[in-house]
Amino acid sequence: MKKQQFLLVSIALAAFVLLYFFGKTIPPKNPAPANATTQPTEHQHIEFKDLLAQAKEKISPAQNQRLLQLENSVIRGDVKEQQLHVYHQLARFWADSARIFEPYAYYTGEAAKLENSEKSLTFAAHLFLENLMTEGQPAMQHWLGENAKVLFEKAIAINPNNDSRKIGLGACYLFGNISDNPMEGILPVREIAQKNPNNLYAQMVLGLGGKKSGQFDKAIERFHIIVAKQPDNIEAIFNLAECYEGKGDKANAAKWYETVKKLVKLPEAQKELDKRITELRK
Repeated sequence: MKKQQFLLVSIALAAFVLLYFFGKTIPPKNPAPANATTQPTEHQHIEFKDLLAQAKEKISPAQNQRLLQLENSVIRGDVKEQQLHVYHQLARFWADSARIFEPYAYYTGEAAKLENSEKSLTFAAHLFLENLMTEGQPAMQHWLGENAKVLFEKAIAINPNNDSRKIGLGACYLFGNISDNPMEGILPVREIAQKNPNNLYAQMVLGLGGKKSGQFDKAIERFHIIVAKQPDNIEAIFNLAECYEGKGDKANAAKWYETVKKLVKLPEAQKELDKRITELRK
């Protein structure tokens, strides 16, 4: 993995932790029914050109001049190879110089489509998916989900037997607001989990899907499977605590938040957990 790619993945994981510990992640008291669907609407549609225009407003004139040179550089020779090279340069520019995620992910995805290799397509797909899992805006969820979906589908076309990519594709349907039939994504993931209960990636996605739809008991079952195999999995433990809180089981919620607190090293997160535990035990 290239240095800038590793850094951005690390940033995404850090954002995930911050969202979980400082954001409101408990579902509403009256969650949507289990069979409810989220249908993409016209106001949820985002165009990359608009994201790019916003990003350009955040960089310096000198950076904009450099960017213009890159964007205009495909003019002759082997167009595909030249374009691939420029996409990589654009991705590096947005990652290293500008430090803005959306154009970095977009150009990484466009380069992956041209390369059309399992490795590049999967890496780019996970860039979008990791940010989708921490994104709260429906319009951005849709944009991230659609981009990840296309990349996962291309990777699966190369190797149809890869379960991890099928699970990633299912997560796009579950969390990306890209279909009025989320079951289209759930069923393949459920089949993988039934075939191999030790596939903890599948268990996690199904657990998160259950939590999102308010099916806390089902989600709790999934998270317990993960925690039994990985006792230090903070993501699974925190979701377990939230699901218990969501269903009104304050004692178990406090118990699992205590477990999270023992694993978390961030003082700010520990303070927030203390507050939540105190509230639950009143």
